[in-house]
Amino acid sequence: MNKLASRRAFLKGKVLRDEQTSIRPPGADTAEFLDLCTQCDECREACPEDIIKFDTQGWPVVQLDSGPCTFCGDCANACPTGALNPEHIADWPWRAKVAASCLSMNGVSCRICQDVCDHSAIRFQLQTGGRAEPVLDINSCTGCGACASACPAGSVSFQRHTPSIQEGAL
Repeated sequence: MNKLASRRAFLKGKVLRDEQTSIRPPGADTAEFLDLCTQCDECREACPEDIIKFDTQGWPVVQLDSGPCTFCGDCANACPTGALNPEHIADWPWRAKVAASCLSMNGVSCRICQDVCDHSAIRFQLQTGGRAEPVLDINSCTGCGACASACPAGSVSFQRHTPSIQEGAL
């Protein structure tokens, strides 16, 4: 049963739009997560980074502005229902996005997100007027959240990324 037809999702008032913007723990299969998750709290308890919280409807979400995810798999391994599958951790669909409120884009010297990115996915391109614009390499970004938790302006958010056929061939 897909999530649009799920009685549980309907009774919880869950709509597809929320599911596209809710960052579920690594290993969540978007198509089945709401049907399988029992909101048991095991994933949150197992998370060594303490970044799994609950949304207003009681579903587990990852708050990357609280700290980075190491993709250790503890949350998926602790899940008793299969809502989080350790085999799907590598399919994490979230990638960073930097907003216009970025300090560097507004003339303040800041490169914290670049400094904390272990994958060198963020670099800065100098602009006129002493500004520097962050450039994100979407293929290097893992969506771990190190940049978001370090950003003093809160300018990093995350969006769902689906690799194109051309990206998959690289």
